[in-house]
Amino acid sequence: MEQEQLETVAASSCCSAKVEISPIASCCATPSPAREQKGFWIDLTIWKRAAKNTLNCLVGCSLGDFGTLIAFQHFAPHTPMFTVMGIAILAGLTTSILLETTLLRIREHFSWAMAFKTAFSMSFLSMVAMELAENATDFMLTGGNISISQPFYWVALGVALLAGFVVPLPYNYYQLKKHGKACH
Repeated sequence: MEQEQLETVAASSCCSAKVEISPIASCCATPSPAREQKGFWIDLTIWKRAAKNTLNCLVGCSLGDFGTLIAFQHFAPHTPMFTVMGIAILAGLTTSILLETTLLRIREHFSWAMAFKTAFSMSFLSMVAMELAENATDFMLTGGNISISQPFYWVALGVALLAGFVVPLPYNYYQLKKHGKACH
């Protein structure tokens, strides 16, 4: 069984080729041939799957990103803003990878090493785009100088989360549609 998982991950971890997948690797789903007949940008089933994948990634990224921003505001408020943003982006990427690793371990029964490797290689570009969109939006709205106790902080957080969801969504849809893989 471990060998079958290795072959599946090796063939599909970077979403770079259409391949048949094993039943255990349900994190990578091949679309049915009927979907291939529809227009490239109008397949609602794939949009829904891409949205679900993007939302999972958003949760992971946001935990580390905004947790770091809140922690710095509370414990080290005089730290330079761009330092905090850089650390927050790294924390967001880390928590997203760790969340995905855990989900692959639990849902797909991958070994920890295989789950980590798969999580890291699956959609790192999407995660980076998400982090940049969230932080740029937050910075544009708050200037990095707003306390979490102010109501507008939470409005800005909602808008930043929306931007973090919308920016990578077309890329995730494209990857899913082009390669036939839902690698999140």
